[in-house]
Amino acid sequence: QVQLVESGGGLVQAGGSLRLSCAASGSIASISTMGWYRQGPGKQRTWVATITSGGSTNYADSVKGRFTISRDNAKSTAYLQMSSLKPEDTDVYYCNAFVRTVVGVWGDYWGQGTQVTVSS
Repeated sequence: QVQLVESGGGLVQAGGSLRLSCAASGSIASISTMGWYRQGPGKQRTWVATITSGGSTNYADSVKGRFTISRDNAKSTAYLQMSSLKPEDTDVYYCNAFVRTVVGVWGDYWGQGTQVTVSS
Protein backbone atom coordinates (compact mmCIF):
# COMPACT_ATOMS: atom_id res chain seq x y z
CA GLN A 1 0.00 0.00 0.00
CA VAL A 2 0.98 3.60 -0.60
CA GLN A 3 0.04 6.53 1.62
CA LEU A 4 0.27 10.25 0.96
CA VAL A 5 0.05 12.57 3.95
CA GLU A 6 -0.30 16.32 3.51
CA SER A 7 0.53 18.91 6.12
CA GLY A 8 1.04 22.65 6.42
CA GLY A 9 -2.43 23.98 5.78
CA GLY A 10 -4.02 26.61 7.97
CA LEU A 11 -5.43 30.11 8.22
CA VAL A 12 -3.49 33.02 6.76
CA GLN A 13 -4.25 36.62 5.87
CA ALA A 14 -4.38 37.75 2.27
CA GLY A 15 -0.90 38.46 1.00
CA GLY A 16 0.62 35.89 3.32
CA SER A 17 2.40 32.61 2.66
CA LEU A 18 2.03 28.94 3.49
CA ARG A 19 4.09 25.87 2.67
CA LEU A 20 2.35 22.56 2.13
CA SER A 21 4.14 19.23 2.36
CA CYS A 22 3.18 15.82 0.98
CA ALA A 23 5.05 12.79 2.25
CA ALA A 24 4.67 9.49 0.43
CA SER A 25 5.30 6.21 2.20
CA GLY A 26 4.65 2.50 1.87
CA SER A 27 5.53 -0.06 -0.77
CA ILE A 28 7.10 2.43 -3.14
CA ALA A 29 9.64 1.51 -5.80
CA SER A 30 9.58 4.85 -7.59
CA ILE A 31 7.48 7.98 -7.95
CA SER A 32 6.87 9.63 -11.29
CA THR A 33 4.85 12.85 -11.34
CA MET A 34 3.69 14.48 -8.11
CA GLY A 35 1.13 17.22 -8.05
CA TRP A 36 -1.21 19.42 -6.10
CA TYR A 37 -4.92 19.91 -6.71
CA ARG A 38 -7.56 21.89 -4.85
CA GLN A 39 -11.27 21.65 -4.30
CA GLY A 40 -13.85 23.98 -2.81
CA PRO A 41 -17.26 23.02 -1.40
CA GLY A 42 -19.53 21.82 -4.16
CA LYS A 43 -16.85 22.31 -6.78
CA GLN A 44 -14.77 19.99 -8.91
CA ARG A 45 -11.21 19.26 -7.97
CA THR A 46 -8.88 21.40 -10.07
CA TRP A 47 -5.22 21.06 -10.93
CA VAL A 48 -2.76 23.48 -9.33
CA ALA A 49 0.76 22.30 -10.16
CA THR A 50 2.81 19.24 -11.07
CA ILE A 51 6.46 18.26 -10.94
CA THR A 52 8.16 15.36 -12.68
CA SER A 53 10.80 13.13 -11.16
CA GLY A 54 13.34 15.15 -13.11
CA GLY A 55 12.12 18.43 -11.67
CA SER A 56 10.13 19.85 -14.58
CA THR A 57 7.20 21.91 -13.35
CA ASN A 58 3.89 23.17 -14.64
CA TYR A 59 1.37 25.52 -13.05
CA ALA A 60 -2.23 26.55 -13.49
CA ASP A 61 -2.48 30.12 -14.76
CA SER A 62 -4.27 31.16 -11.57
CA VAL A 63 -1.21 30.39 -9.41
CA LYS A 64 1.66 31.01 -11.82
CA GLY A 65 4.19 33.38 -10.30
CA ARG A 66 2.77 32.96 -6.78
CA PHE A 67 3.10 29.22 -6.07
CA THR A 68 6.22 27.05 -6.37
CA ILE A 69 6.18 23.27 -6.43
CA SER A 70 9.28 21.30 -5.49
CA ARG A 71 10.21 17.81 -4.35
CA ASP A 72 12.84 15.92 -2.43
CA ASN A 73 13.14 12.54 -4.13
CA ALA A 74 15.24 11.10 -1.30
CA LYS A 75 12.40 11.83 1.11
CA SER A 76 9.57 10.99 -1.33
CA THR A 77 8.12 14.38 -0.45
CA ALA A 78 6.63 17.18 -2.50
CA TYR A 79 6.12 20.75 -1.40
CA LEU A 80 3.94 23.65 -2.45
CA GLN A 81 5.20 27.07 -1.44
CA MET A 82 2.28 29.47 -1.69
CA SER A 83 2.89 33.22 -1.60
CA SER A 84 0.79 36.33 -2.18
CA LEU A 85 -2.23 34.30 -1.15
CA LYS A 86 -5.69 35.54 -2.07
CA PRO A 87 -9.07 34.74 -0.53
CA GLU A 88 -9.93 32.83 -3.71
CA ASP A 89 -7.09 30.41 -2.92
CA THR A 90 -9.19 29.11 -0.02
CA ASP A 91 -9.78 25.40 -0.67
CA VAL A 92 -8.85 21.93 0.46
CA TYR A 93 -5.51 21.07 -1.15
CA TYR A 94 -4.81 17.50 -2.20
CA CYS A 95 -1.52 15.84 -3.07
CA ASN A 96 -1.33 13.36 -5.94
CA ALA A 97 1.43 10.97 -6.96
CA PHE A 98 1.88 8.42 -9.74
CA VAL A 99 3.70 5.58 -8.03
CA ARG A 100 5.27 2.29 -9.01
CA THR A 101 4.97 -0.17 -6.16
CA VAL A 102 7.56 -2.76 -5.22
CA VAL A 103 5.56 -5.40 -7.11
CA GLY A 104 5.81 -3.35 -10.28
CA VAL A 105 2.29 -1.94 -10.48
CA TRP A 106 1.75 1.74 -11.34
CA GLY A 107 -1.07 3.54 -9.59
CA ASP A 108 -2.49 7.00 -8.95
CA TYR A 109 -2.63 7.93 -5.26
CA TRP A 110 -4.20 10.80 -3.32
CA GLY A 111 -3.71 12.28 0.10
CA GLN A 112 -6.53 13.11 2.51
CA GLY A 113 -6.33 16.85 1.89
CA THR A 114 -5.33 19.85 3.96
CA GLN A 115 -7.45 22.98 4.41
CA VAL A 116 -6.08 26.35 3.36
CA THR A 117 -8.11 29.39 4.37
CA VAL A 118 -7.13 32.91 3.29
CA SER A 119 -8.88 35.76 5.07
CA SER A 120 -9.38 39.15 3.46
